[in-house]
Amino acid sequence: MVGGQMLDIDSDSNIERTQVLKTGALFRFACEAGAILGNADPEPLRQYAKNIGLAFQIADDILDIESTAATVGKATGKDVVKGKATFVEILGLDGARRKANELVIRAIAALDGFGASADTLRDAARYVVARKK
Repeated sequence: MVGGQMLDIDSDSNIERTQVLKTGALFRFACEAGAILGNADPEPLRQYAKNIGLAFQIADDILDIESTAATVGKATGKDVVKGKATFVEILGLDGARRKANELVIRAIAALDGFGASADTLRDAARYVVARKK
């Protein structure tokens, strides 16, 4: 995560790589830990986490542009002011939305082998892009 924070400070860094090392690392640990502790294959949950972690960051970038501080509970527009690369800047608003939705579809697909027992994780993936804060 420290490496991700360093990349975040460097505005020329690869935005996807930065996310994987920051927010993505938190999602990955939360999703993989149970499988590892239960001696199960962590790969499906690793793929789920990779996709929702990135979708979460894209949704966050969209909220930073479209929402208000009162709604999200934190300052908005700060990434633009700081000149930070965002997925909205790179992909455009519609492109960022499409990418986030594609990532949610991939995350849900990674859970196919779990049947109905993974419905809560599927709902969480959908929430990542539907959230308003």
